[in-house]
Amino acid sequence: MTAPVPSAPSVRDELFGPHRRAVTVGIVLLISLVAFEQMGVGTAMPAVVAELGTVADYAWPFVAFIATTVVGTVLGGRWCDARGPRLVLLLAPAVFGLGLLVAGTAGSLGQLLAGRLLQGLGAGAQGVAVYVLIALVYSAHARPAVFGLVSSAWVVPSLVGPPVAGLVTEHLSWHWVFLGLLPLVVLAVLLVLPAVRGLAPPLEPAPPHRGLVAAAVAAALGVSALSWAGQHPTPVGAVLAVAALAVLVPALRRLVPAGTVRARRGVAAVVAGRGLIAGAFFTVTAYLPLMLAATHGWSLSAAGLPLIVGSLGWSAAAAWQGRRPELPRPRLLRIGMLLIAFGTAGLLLVAPSWGVAWAALPLWLVAGVGMGLGFSSLSALLLAGSAADAVGYHSSAAQLADQLAQATFVGLGGALLAVLVTPAVALPVLLVVLVVLALTGAAIASRTAPHPVDP
Repeated sequence: MTAPVPSAPSVRDELFGPHRRAVTVGIVLLISLVAFEQMGVGTAMPAVVAELGTVADYAWPFVAFIATTVVGTVLGGRWCDARGPRLVLLLAPAVFGLGLLVAGTAGSLGQLLAGRLLQGLGAGAQGVAVYVLIALVYSAHARPAVFGLVSSAWVVPSLVGPPVAGLVTEHLSWHWVFLGLLPLVVLAVLLVLPAVRGLAPPLEPAPPHRGLVAAAVAAALGVSALSWAGQHPTPVGAVLAVAALAVLVPALRRLVPAGTVRARRGVAAVVAGRGLIAGAFFTVTAYLPLMLAATHGWSLSAAGLPLIVGSLGWSAAAAWQGRRPELPRPRLLRIGMLLIAFGTAGLLLVAPSWGVAWAALPLWLVAGVGMGLGFSSLSALLLAGSAADAVGYHSSAAQLADQLAQATFVGLGGALLAVLVTPAVALPVLLVVLVVLALTGAAIASRTAPHPVDP
């Protein structure tokens, strides 16, 4: 008489069973901390700059964070592939927490910038290490659900982070926007510590990538320059953007998989898809409040409503796809990209002065659903198509694609506003470009299938 074959654990057990509950909550908390910090800083920054600097200094805290995020992303990925994620998962939150402490106690702009540099370095390395930890701890069957939770870890802070940061800044001090997160950093590390303690270094470390440090620094400078140029749409900003691209192009050849620009089948197409989906969706979120406020006279609070609706759609769709691991991820990605293209194209009926402003709400709900399907699917495809010794490299490449696409297309929007003057004229042009990005993502979706595994 043969013994019954034990059934595989359910997805819920893999995420929240006794042996996984702490690490799952810890991962969500690590991601949420970075998200809360980024959302809250944007709200508090006017008060920060008013106390420590001038309006001319406004962009520098953001540029400082972006620069070291790129470096942390690249170097964290390389370390994880070579030695495993254990040390990064312990040190990166510590560096991020030190940055919170330095910025939260800042009495000068220089100290604030030092804190932002540390925060970016920790956040970049931590983000990659979380992906590597997910690849090591969870089965392929459970990963869509994990990435659904990761998406929610970004969505919830986008809803509550700005108002909470505003209340803290008004009733306490902007210092507590940074300092208030420190206890949560300690808690997150304690939660993931049991899983991290059991991780062994890779049996076969990844081969060295020559020139990685120089390429990371060059990419940091290039992405930072693009971000600054996007916030300063002047002739000097235009020249700086061209110089930034001249530095970025050769650097990216070392930092992303070969064939990314051509969306070669496998991980290269996944990395390209991450850039396309981030460029299309996040650029609209940067300019949609401006569209409604400047063109249609909505208040700032009302102009933010479509972003909230989109975030809810993203969270709901990410949770839905996580409960259906059997569905082909390339198909979900294509549907998601088409929904983003539909929502963005529909905004062409909102952007002009004669446009129907209220339509932005349902349209961005549709786009948010597309983001929930597409972004989570790309994350699962990235791990499914990566060799064990390349998860860190591929994860860092995908995050670099996100950062570069956002810097490039938000900067393009700033340049269009400088040339075409009014949002009612400039933003429809930008929307057409972003629709093309989303449709390109839908066209390459079939190439993201995870066979063969990329080195």
